[in-house]
Amino acid sequence: MPVISPIAQDVATRKMVVNKGYVFLVCAITALGGVLFGFDLVTISGAISFLTAHFQLNDLEQGWAVGSINLGCIVGALIGGKLSDTLGRKKLLIFCAALFAITGAGTGWASGFDFFICFRLLSGVAVGAAALVCPLYIAEISPAYLRGRMVSFYQLAITIGILLAYLSNYLLLNTGADNWRWMFTAQSIPATLFFTGLILVSESPRWLIRKNKITEASAILSRIGGDLYAKEQVNIIINSFANEKRERLADLFQKKMWFILITGLAIAVFSQAVGQNSLFSYAPQIFRHVGIAQESAFLQSLIIGVINFLFTFIAIGLIDKAGRKTLLRVGSLLLFINALLLAASFYFHWNGAWTLIFVLTFIAIYSATIGPVTWVALSEIFPNRIRGNAMAACTFALWLANFFSTASFPVLKSIWGLPFTFILHGVLCLLYFFFIEKRIPETKGKSLEEIEKTLVG
Repeated sequence: MPVISPIAQDVATRKMVVNKGYVFLVCAITALGGVLFGFDLVTISGAISFLTAHFQLNDLEQGWAVGSINLGCIVGALIGGKLSDTLGRKKLLIFCAALFAITGAGTGWASGFDFFICFRLLSGVAVGAAALVCPLYIAEISPAYLRGRMVSFYQLAITIGILLAYLSNYLLLNTGADNWRWMFTAQSIPATLFFTGLILVSESPRWLIRKNKITEASAILSRIGGDLYAKEQVNIIINSFANEKRERLADLFQKKMWFILITGLAIAVFSQAVGQNSLFSYAPQIFRHVGIAQESAFLQSLIIGVINFLFTFIAIGLIDKAGRKTLLRVGSLLLFINALLLAASFYFHWNGAWTLIFVLTFIAIYSATIGPVTWVALSEIFPNRIRGNAMAACTFALWLANFFSTASFPVLKSIWGLPFTFILHGVLCLLYFFFIEKRIPETKGKSLEEIEKTLVG
């Protein structure tokens, strides 16, 4: 009979007494922030043609209407970390939930285009802050052996939000001249659920201990794993603060960090520039361009949401087996081929069925490779002493690239046409493939210390 060490036995016992129901409930409520993330970014895909006609927008204004949310996301990401440290994770998320509800209705019922943009920017602030704080809160509330699974649910929640946005747009399509207004207003429903649910959950124990509220933190940790678990975690968190070293922005610009910072920035930018934003944000317009009827175009956009949701599971299953670099390399090469096929289908006017196949294949490849792997790669490649500031820089670059890719699509389509637009995406995919081959290391199965030694020395 094998001998079980006291430490292993203690860990196994604590796993058994963890209140999984409570942890799952808290994480599910918090993951609604991910649902709103996906919903808010994609719902405009169904509304854009109607609001373009309503406000008489030109191509540049249409791109501004779609892409402006990303500038708000940058602001939300930049202020989210500081506000969550000052106000607390829970209070900031409650504020975000309220902002989601207000801006959903505000965007939908804006009296003029300027008001529409203002609400769109504020909605982006909620997205950017929630995208930063939701996974942070989940990681801090979850026991260590459940943490990876719980945080991955947040990423999955984003794909659910995208799917719900396409479904909502399809169901509201034939509700009259104000259909686009209801498409945006629908966001207020999950936002209200998010707000109500957050009132019921507790504050992050880690934040409470940082604010010297030990008794409150202990009560929450006891509810999660019992008194012994609470006592142990309080000691661990207090010690982590005692050994915490303050990051300096100047560390990012040390010469030996340039290589890794440029690598991270490239991963962030390429992840938004390869073409998926054009498909997510303008799918109904693209389908109608190739002769597909409006209602069918909306239904096929819904299928995009389903494909995006399902193929994310492939990435979750393969990332620790195939490896990060392998998935990025395969994804970029297949997307290059797929983008050229899309360009050919538009240029030679192949029927809508081929266009649908190539669009769905593109989304499937992205969802199974580059989409989910990007954040994993970024979270692993930076040394501890610059990780926070480096991730902030990469998040800024990612949202900025997202803005330019979504805002430029109507202009590129109008001036150069869809074939050239997707050839451009294909070229970017190929450039990314060569960059991955030359600059991105494989981090599968390596500790953060081993990765740091490989990249920085």
